[in-house]
Amino acid sequence: MTEQRRAERLDLPREPRGLKLPRVDQETFGRWAEGIARGMGTANFIVYMTLVITAWFLWNTLAPAGLRFDPYTFTFLTLVLSIQASYAAPLILLAQNRQADRDRVALDEDRRRATMQKADTEYLAREIAALRIALGEVATRDFVRSELSRLAEELDEAAQRRQRLERRHRDDPVRTGGDGLDEPRDELDGDSPGDGRHDTASTRRPES
Repeated sequence: MTEQRRAERLDLPREPRGLKLPRVDQETFGRWAEGIARGMGTANFIVYMTLVITAWFLWNTLAPAGLRFDPYTFTFLTLVLSIQASYAAPLILLAQNRQADRDRVALDEDRRRATMQKADTEYLAREIAALRIALGEVATRDFVRSELSRLAEELDEAAQRRQRLERRHRDDPVRTGGDGLDEPRDELDGDSPGDGRHDTASTRRPES
């Protein structure tokens, strides 16, 4: 009665019916299947299988009739080979599926690493571009060398100008008036046009 009421309720899961098959560890069985598939895919398996079949043929053909366990048409051998083929195909497919799963995981990992490497490469490219831009604004060795050369030339010219002024002061101390060391003689004479310091006595017209 209780089981009938429980079966009528829709909020409770139904108990599974039928035969309960034993559970198999998929990982252990998969490794075992891969081992068999690898063994069957070697040259040693083919050679050993060929030797066994040849011995089977020779024994059941040349041996005395009372000792032959599988006479001609070799029905038992055909049955054995059929069983072997029926088990070999699923084992090989299982091994291939496991290998495909591993390849898929490896492909996903390679794709993830490729994405990370691409991001790192783009970041490094941006950093290198920023460094190039920053280095473009920094004085280079050639620029500093040219500026130092120009400054040295200006200093030499200033030293030569001062030596000329000193020599002119020694030669004509009256005209320089003791101030010849500060500026050139041309500027002191006031003879250059446009300086506004012409002699008014010489340029003034006589009054009528």
